Amino acid sequence: MTDWQGLRGQVDGTVRLPGDPGFDEASSAFNRRYADIRPAGVLSVASVADVSRGIAWARAQGLPVVARGGGHSYAGQAATTGLVLDLHGLDTITVDRERELVTVAGGVRSGELYAELQRHDLAVPLGNSDEVGIGGLTLGGGVTAVSRAFGLTCDSLVETEVVLADGTLVTCNETDHADLFWACRGGGGGNFGVNTSFTFQARPTVAGSTCLVLWPLDDAEAVLPVMQRIMRDAPDRFAARIGVNRSGHDDGTVSVIGQHLGPASELRGLLAPALEVGSPSTVDIEDRGYWEAKDYLRHETSGDPFAVRTRTVGEPLTEAGVDTVLTALRKWPGSSNPDGAGVALFTWGGAINRVPVTETAFPHRDVLFLVSMDTSWSAEDPEEVRRANLEWLTGLHAAMGEHARDASYVNFADPDLSEAQAAYFGPNLDRLREVKQRYDPERVFTFSQAV
Repeated sequence: MTDWQGLRGQVDGTVRLPGDPGFDEASSAFNRRYADIRPAGVLSVASVADVSRGIAWARAQGLPVVARGGGHSYAGQAATTGLVLDLHGLDTITVDRERELVTVAGGVRSGELYAELQRHDLAVPLGNSDEVGIGGLTLGGGVTAVSRAFGLTCDSLVETEVVLADGTLVTCNETDHADLFWACRGGGGGNFGVNTSFTFQARPTVAGSTCLVLWPLDDAEAVLPVMQRIMRDAPDRFAARIGVNRSGHDDGTVSVIGQHLGPASELRGLLAPALEVGSPSTVDIEDRGYWEAKDYLRHETSGDPFAVRTRTVGEPLTEAGVDTVLTALRKWPGSSNPDGAGVALFTWGGAINRVPVTETAFPHRDVLFLVSMDTSWSAEDPEEVRRANLEWLTGLHAAMGEHARDASYVNFADPDLSEAQAAYFGPNLDRLREVKQRYDPERVFTFSQAV
């Protein structure tokens, strides 16, 4: 029998079992695709020592153990049938204004960090969802609208503290446990230990402008080639997401949303060739301060079941590649989830690509676009709708293999991806395996796609 009372006697935090108040909030995955995976129990830690105690207790009980920050893993990797370490109690943020260093506890979410950074008017490249945990974001790389100018979230990391499988706490930076520090910059969350603190090199904010331009899907054949050329040649100060989307409530949309660290007049000039194509229904190009732009670009979804698959390209998609995307989108089987389905080209490059591929564990340093393919359904949809959507996504991902690389972004984790480790980590995989063997030889931290 599992000794839950023994765990309660060891920790300062709260132990919750199924049915207890707060159990679901502390343990459920954001993506309701994994709602049926329920842990045996949750430890909401009150200290770093609780993390160590929780790991040791789970090992003694023979239970799997995972850490949960925001719970936003696309593949539900913060869900387990064992013990969840809920990190939300680790919520301190300390700013060294003189050196522009920001130290963040492992349970902090992006919105909380953004609020503190705004008080000091300092920038760290973060995501566009307030609820995503800082750990998962950083450990998988972390790409955002300013990454072409400022780099990845993990490129700003200068130090992290990690509780290892044996319960010890180590500090990792360029000189101490440098191999683990390397792995923590893009090697994916949940692989090597529980990160309880992150220190980032911040920088001054930059005012700029944002854009949101929408076209009907019928304009896609004309708009997509032009927008890809614009982004291929764009300065690092401008990044955009080029998307095509359908839902059960519309005929489809082409969208461009982005941020430029320069005035709206420059941004309008950059977009001019695309604005002359088709019949845009929305053209919103405005000057916005850094924090206004952050709010404008915020993106939240319901968390109803969804799936995402990714590839990468170093050059714009060819005409045949665009045709593959649009042909598939027009055949989407539909669902009752208003998020629908789509394909997005996230513009990478710039500062991301100026870091050598082996300098951090994040391997995608020669990418122009991340090609993200997604679909969604509702928990109330019949089983055949779920199955049809996943089959559609699998078919699109396979068809795009003729036009894009077998390289995927670990922060858009795909539980159905074959050869996932090679796709996520490429030439850095062998070194990551060596780090895993050194710091977690008994594979205490494991999941279906773990290193």
